[in-house]
Amino acid sequence: MNKVKIITDSCADIAGEILEKHGIDYAKMNTVLDGKTTPASLTWEYYTPHELYETIRKGQRVTTTQVPVDEFQRVFEKYLGEGYDIVYIGCSLKLSGSVNTARVLAGKLKEKYPDQAIYCIDSTNSSTGEGMLAVFAAELAEKGMSAKEIADAVIEKKASVRQYVAVQSLDCLRKAGRVKGSAAFFGNLFGVRPIIISDADGNNVPIKKVKGRLNSLQECVSLLKENAFDDGQPIYLSHADCPEEEVESIKAMLKEAFPKSEIVVGYIGPIVGACVGPDTVGLFAFGKEVTYRVEANA
Repeated sequence: MNKVKIITDSCADIAGEILEKHGIDYAKMNTVLDGKTTPASLTWEYYTPHELYETIRKGQRVTTTQVPVDEFQRVFEKYLGEGYDIVYIGCSLKLSGSVNTARVLAGKLKEKYPDQAIYCIDSTNSSTGEGMLAVFAAELAEKGMSAKEIADAVIEKKASVRQYVAVQSLDCLRKAGRVKGSAAFFGNLFGVRPIIISDADGNNVPIKKVKGRLNSLQECVSLLKENAFDDGQPIYLSHADCPEEEVESIKAMLKEAFPKSEIVVGYIGPIVGACVGPDTVGLFAFGKEVTYRVEANA
């Protein structure tokens, strides 16, 4: 049986030390500012989180690209050449076409590497929810499972990713075209904060409007507590350059709600960050199956 390499992409929003710990690699998307294209690094090689989010706060628009074909080819062939099978866990197809690009390339690479497998999985998630699935897959690889076994397990697991995101406004998401079912949320009253989930099909969907920043954060914690497993699993808190004291306050709320769990704090990465905007907070954990579909509730 071949060794297995887990690969994700720049939407995964998992810190570099976690990627390194589990031997996870990723294919880079790009950010674009004033015509300059920069690889979207989860280890923040090209700019700091604060520099990115301050740019957006000042009114400059940062756009994004999906993973280029040559970047997938670089990453895939690096590990195929070392004898690995590959499980690529990509951003939701509702948000990015990267998984389809990877699938087309995988078909072509099969001719060159007939004895190795490449599985390209639509995670139906983004940000840390996608990253959690990559960590889950890497842990299975560490146990010696085959690429097919890992791919099957990830496909079964992905519906249990719970995401609750509090954004300052829907402006960035609207401009990026990354949120569905949002018409009723535009023209919000001053101080109203939308809460975003990832639905069963992988759409970003606003499900609630909560008055005030603190109330929106408390509501995210409450929703996660209601729907995530309280079994000692890591609880992920990802943020877009929020003040340190606010992050510590949210961490304390999570610790009270999930006393057996480690609270893992990290930044929302460049790709997702450009779409959700500064001061966004996302809470992530595995839990009850997600069944909500925006189309069914339109």
